[in-house]
Amino acid sequence: RARALLQQLPPQDCDERYCPELAEEERRQLRAFSARRRQEALGQGLACPVPGPCHGCPCRKCGRRLNKGDPGISASRLGDQFWHPSCFSCHFCQQQLVDLIYFQQDGRIYCGRHHAELFRPRCASCDQLIFMEECIEAEGRRWHLEHFCCLECDEPLRGQRYVMRSGRPCCRGCFESLFAEPCQACGDPIGADSEEVTHQGLHWHARAACFCCSLCRKPLRGQPLACRRGRLFCSDTCSRGQDASSTASSDSSDSAFASAPSPDS
Repeated sequence: RARALLQQLPPQDCDERYCPELAEEERRQLRAFSARRRQEALGQGLACPVPGPCHGCPCRKCGRRLNKGDPGISASRLGDQFWHPSCFSCHFCQQQLVDLIYFQQDGRIYCGRHHAELFRPRCASCDQLIFMEECIEAEGRRWHLEHFCCLECDEPLRGQRYVMRSGRPCCRGCFESLFAEPCQACGDPIGADSEEVTHQGLHWHARAACFCCSLCRKPLRGQPLACRRGRLFCSDTCSRGQDASSTASSDSSDSAFASAPSPDS
């Protein structure tokens, strides 16, 4: 319950004591933002049996009828409306509202976190709302200017090249030394700026010198191929020529494809 409350009602969204690095102007904006939300949007649902005059009314969320005496939740800021207890949830994340604390906007109910994000972006690093005039946006998320740093070495990345790793930015140096896949042919890491080819979970540089037949060196990009023991061949003939003593048939052929270094990149 405590974890759910912290997730739904981030204390840094309403109390400047949890945001010690804010400048004075940002503190002022946070105070005004929090006071306005409390006055205009904050409420707490009331759990009670559905009264007689509301017999047969539809649940505000699922539309199924609520009969007299059924357990229901009412929200004073939204008039004579009722919800099933399990339907009293945030419009955005669908999580049930802990302690029935809600924020309303345009007739919908939200948890505190997602109601705040209707009006202010949230920093992907510190999880605080952003009140600065400028911020950095990348991969659909936003950061304070000073918080857009490499996840490994903390080097500021504003204006620098970076690679996304598990939703967080990584500088090129750290990516290539820690996360880059080795090329199956030459053994060198496949850098952030290198085009990559993958097949059966293995990785190659997309250049012809690496992604080619192990026997005749024919480039294989966009061509049918056979893969045996991590080695590529342009045909069964080359595969058999590589290992004439083996009687095992080669793997099924596929079309190779080129991709960016990785989905995260």
